[in-house]
Amino acid sequence: MEGPIFFSRVAIGLRVNGIVHALEFDARTSLLDLLRERLRLTGTKKGCNRGECGACTVLLDGACVNACMVLAASADGREVTTVEGLATGGRLHPVQQAFIDQDAFQCGFCTAGQIMSAVGCVREGHATSDEEIREWMSGNICRCSAYPQIAAAVTAAAAQGEV
Repeated sequence: MEGPIFFSRVAIGLRVNGIVHALEFDARTSLLDLLRERLRLTGTKKGCNRGECGACTVLLDGACVNACMVLAASADGREVTTVEGLATGGRLHPVQQAFIDQDAFQCGFCTAGQIMSAVGCVREGHATSDEEIREWMSGNICRCSAYPQIAAAVTAAAAQGEV
């Protein structure tokens, strides 16, 4: 008769939205689960949990990643930005404001991931045309089909040049 199975725990330090956290957790924990369940940052959504929908997109050291596909342990010493960390001083980030101005959401479930991908798309210089925007954001699924408004929001935010 075998005994219980024990999983190892890891301890890491990371910066999330500018705040340093020292955490210990099960080594199998995804970055998504760490953000939502341990840090209570629920703006990052759990959609497919397989890296297919983009609802969990965050910035890891400035690059877009699907948080459901990243082991939280690999974020040790790194910087994570979620949708909650974009606004500063009570003022929405230009991409957040552009999404409102362009009515680039309907049900809102994918919005946080779309916004985070849009920030990455603009910062990386991939917002020069609707075609380019659609290509670079193709990993983000919107079940409500707000794609024209999303592309318009990305274009508007990129035109401001302060993303």
